[in-house]
Amino acid sequence: PGVDVEYLFAQVSIDTARVDTAPSCGNMLAGVGPFAIERGLIPVQGETSRVRIFNVNTASRIEALVQTPGGTVRYDGAQQIDGVPGSAAPILLNFMDIVGSKCGALLPTGQPRELIDGIEVSCIDVAMPMLMLRASDLGLGGYETEAIVRDSARMQRIERIRIEAGKRMGLGDVRESVIPKVGLLAAPRAGGTLSSRYLTPHALHAAHAVTGAICVASCAVLPGSVADGLAMHDGTSEQQLRIEHPSGHIEVRLETEGSGAALSVRSAGLVRTARKIMDGVVFIPASVWTSGG
Repeated sequence: PGVDVEYLFAQVSIDTARVDTAPSCGNMLAGVGPFAIERGLIPVQGETSRVRIFNVNTASRIEALVQTPGGTVRYDGAQQIDGVPGSAAPILLNFMDIVGSKCGALLPTGQPRELIDGIEVSCIDVAMPMLMLRASDLGLGGYETEAIVRDSARMQRIERIRIEAGKRMGLGDVRESVIPKVGLLAAPRAGGTLSSRYLTPHALHAAHAVTGAICVASCAVLPGSVADGLAMHDGTSEQQLRIEHPSGHIEVRLETEGSGAALSVRSAGLVRTARKIMDGVVFIPASVWTSGG
């Protein structure tokens, strides 16, 4: 009730025969609104159409505002996003019901900071369950890119910490799961709020995941987290936070309530874009269905 379409995201492994539907994906989510409108799942509502989406993976609601001048989805525009070639029409995504997306609480372990394998970490679940570490605690500057994943010994240690964090967060054995994702945090160096290197979890994201950016932004404003002392923000309940990543930055408009250990995230808003690539039909012989092949 109260939603227009449901959205289930599946992450397909490129090197093993595995499909994971545990996480969501905010970047893919940008295409849900335009697709729903073009397929007639909801009607155009004017110059801008609102699509209320229910994400099945995380049981959360997202409101997407899609430009629809003249009764059709507009894709071209001037909105630019770091890490995405060219420009396109903006799509505003407003995430709600995002606290405890998979673990049931903002702090699944009940602590803003704890030790795993001698490293201080924060285990947080806002839009995406994540393990947060200070890059410097792993011998990194925090601004590296592929050098992070090329160090096999360091990646093995991160994975050991991630597996233990998964247990503490109530996710069970996460060896075959892509959650929790990993955020390696450092102080901002380009005027932003916080620098983040996002592991997916065994590869480095070339830019940053949307849901991961929401979780990193939440970590940035959480007193006592591993980001406390690194992040630069004004401490108000409504903030525009800029998360720096390898391709530039991603901005998150975060609304919170409460303070200290009682801090909670009400909603998070981001601007994304979508580009229509193709629209096709695959013809399958009737014999395939009748033979059960």
